[in-house]
Amino acid sequence: MVDPSADEICSWSNSVTQFMADYLGDLRDRGVYRHMVSRAIRKRLDPALPIDGSDFDELLKFFREAIVPFSRQNAHPRMFGYVQSPGTPLGAFADLLASTLNANLTVWRSAPAPVELERLTIDWIRQILGFKAEAGGLFVSGGSMANLAALAAARQTKYDSSGRLRIYASTETHFSISKAAALLGIGRENVRLVAVDERFKIRVDDLLAKITADLEAGYLPFCVVANAGTVNTGAVDPLAEIREIADRFQLWMHVDGSYGGFAVLAESAKKLFAGIERADSIALDPHKWLYLPVDVGCVIYREPEIARAAFAHEAEYTRIIGQQADEAFAFWDYGPELSRRFRALKVWMLLKGVGLDYLGEAIESNLACARHLESMVRASNDFEMVAPIELSIFCFRHVSAQLRNGSPQAIDAFNERLLIALQRDGSSYLSNATLGGRFALRGCVLNYRTTSPPCVVAAQAELARRSSLGASAFVAGGAQRFHLSAQYHHPWTDAFVFLRRPCDCPIDRALVDKALKLFVSAQAQHLFAATGCVSLPQIEQDNFK
Repeated sequence: MVDPSADEICSWSNSVTQFMADYLGDLRDRGVYRHMVSRAIRKRLDPALPIDGSDFDELLKFFREAIVPFSRQNAHPRMFGYVQSPGTPLGAFADLLASTLNANLTVWRSAPAPVELERLTIDWIRQILGFKAEAGGLFVSGGSMANLAALAAARQTKYDSSGRLRIYASTETHFSISKAAALLGIGRENVRLVAVDERFKIRVDDLLAKITADLEAGYLPFCVVANAGTVNTGAVDPLAEIREIADRFQLWMHVDGSYGGFAVLAESAKKLFAGIERADSIALDPHKWLYLPVDVGCVIYREPEIARAAFAHEAEYTRIIGQQADEAFAFWDYGPELSRRFRALKVWMLLKGVGLDYLGEAIESNLACARHLESMVRASNDFEMVAPIELSIFCFRHVSAQLRNGSPQAIDAFNERLLIALQRDGSSYLSNATLGGRFALRGCVLNYRTTSPPCVVAAQAELARRSSLGASAFVAGGAQRFHLSAQYHHPWTDAFVFLRRPCDCPIDRALVDKALKLFVSAQAQHLFAATGCVSLPQIEQDNFK
């Protein structure tokens, strides 16, 4: 098993690639999520310490039967939770090749060609962002590590050990900034949270007020963090204005573009990122909007030598001997990691393989899907948007006529139950956000497979009993197959189903009838259906007995 023959390697690879083809081939017909409990999964795992080995077919069979069905299917086109990339087959093969070569990208001498490829790929990203030629950076595990590295470099510009350093970031900033401040010894309490406006962008007036107040109180402001796509709503802060404030107070400007940074490739979003090229550092996640499999994050420094002053360390056992300056390059001088896998290969293969035009079009399609969802919600009587759409994140909630007369807490509680029901059903997957103190259903379109408008589905008797309308499903063009395939694998019992067709597209009556048979079991209590082009009678409970 450790050193297989060439024939064995071919056999294993054939089995794995066949699994990949089958898995991705019927991905749309799978559920996104399967309701499960930890104990049930643990029962499937053999806890005994393995003494004797197993053959490869057994290992693959276990993966296929015990791991895949009990995992969230992140590549699914209706996976809208969090900020989740679908991955790409090209990226998966690149990871296989990188693991086969097993290059360790510490210094040039350890992996000459892989190091050069990473430096080239980082330069491509620099060009995408519009940074000057002297900018540089490296790949890291993800946005959190990129933020940590950037703040470590920022601290180098105004080092102080008395606990007076101050970082400024909006209330919508990712928690990894506060975590990095704690790890760097700056302290969570020294991350000053700045208010946001009605679009959830940082308020420049409040930023100025907090910096001024801290200076008067004897603190030492050193860094302001701007968001290029917040994780809650996708808001992009006014980057050019923040740069002006950073210059005025001699602050390091860091941009967290982990989610939204690569949306600069989409023509319709490009204007949002004006000024991003003037940042001192930026965090990016190719494993988000370059659609790559985890893990690969990226940090770009406008002046890499400042980062080198923060991270460089010499030891006799790593001393570089007999190399010219170019060949003496060490990635460990620019980030916290020493051992580093060949993450650059999948980024290079994706950019080289598909090109920027395709990526820009795919991101543009994701933005359009989110905007379409927003238009559907605004046209609805029972749903409402909770935040405006900037990129591809949409935040909304269900508010029926009955709920509108209830308390805000009742609306929040209903939508929490709705979210749980939706996730457990598995046909679509949303996550949540709290905005302005109110609970919201939150989705993020971040998948090149999501080509039709996002479909939100939730149907469960407990929710129906508490609402005159129950949970609603948006049915738009191309969504019919979605309902059939999803519910065929996830039959609903005790279901309350409401179908709405908000756009002009024909719906086949026979298809709807077939859908009803799949949707409703003998135990169903209520069913209402309205498609806009066929009129189906209400089916009484007795009809199912």
